[in-house]
Amino acid sequence: MQKIIILVLLSSIMVSCDFSLKEEGNLEPIARVNNSYLYKEDVSELVSEAVTKEDSAVLVQNYINNWATKQLFLDGALLNLSEEKQAGFDKLVAQYKTDLYTKAYIEALVSRNLDTVVNRSMAEAYYDKNKDVFKLNEELLQFRYIHVDENIIDYSGIEKKFKRFNEKDKRELDSMSIQFKSYSLNDSIWIKASQVISKIPAITPENKNQLLKKSNFVQLKDSLGVYLMQINDVLLRNDTAPLEFVTPTINQIVRNKRKLELIKKLEKDITKDAIKNKEFEIYK
Repeated sequence: MQKIIILVLLSSIMVSCDFSLKEEGNLEPIARVNNSYLYKEDVSELVSEAVTKEDSAVLVQNYINNWATKQLFLDGALLNLSEEKQAGFDKLVAQYKTDLYTKAYIEALVSRNLDTVVNRSMAEAYYDKNKDVFKLNEELLQFRYIHVDENIIDYSGIEKKFKRFNEKDKRELDSMSIQFKSYSLNDSIWIKASQVISKIPAITPENKNQLLKKSNFVQLKDSLGVYLMQINDVLLRNDTAPLEFVTPTINQIVRNKRKLELIKKLEKDITKDAIKNKEFEIYK
């Protein structure tokens, strides 16, 4: 295997953390493998004031060794692989470069021109047209709960407010929520039953079905305290998901559809403009 020649000692690299670039065409090499060179600025980011000189020396030495190993394998491949195989790899590299640049440019154009706003009427229209697609694969609940210590002051008053839950009760419960171990009083949103189960350890396979009954009040106890739960509404598996629950999904679907349409338009426009400006032509 070809000999690796280290052109400068690590000690000279560590004299200063200043690895400023030299004038173009006057770069300072620190290692060589055959006709390939590693330059000082290639390792400059490895050295900082936050790292000791000893650690920096190890980092730089490892980087040089890894670079040399890869370069030696590359040189070996260029010497030993068939021209046909190398041509195939060169083609793949060129295609990858083209794809990478093209994708980045298209994404920039899309980001600049894509309308990402999906208003409620658009979401509703898509939902109404595709309801069969939005079938639930798990149960959803609209519910509220509070988790309190069993010996909390005025437990009966808290329970009464929680059950009745008029506007005054909501405000009072919210104002005293600092006394609760955990709580959620927003019972107008849909939440997955699995999330409720993971949040409330007192729910077990034996009592889980109590969550799936509409307009049901549930009180559970465990070593951590008392859980008061009010289930307002329930949707079961294979029921149609409510619009509010799938709106984020619909918004993303609509945006993705717009994105694909915009990309197709960009592809047509760039070709059309190139032909018009005589930048693209097909020879007959």
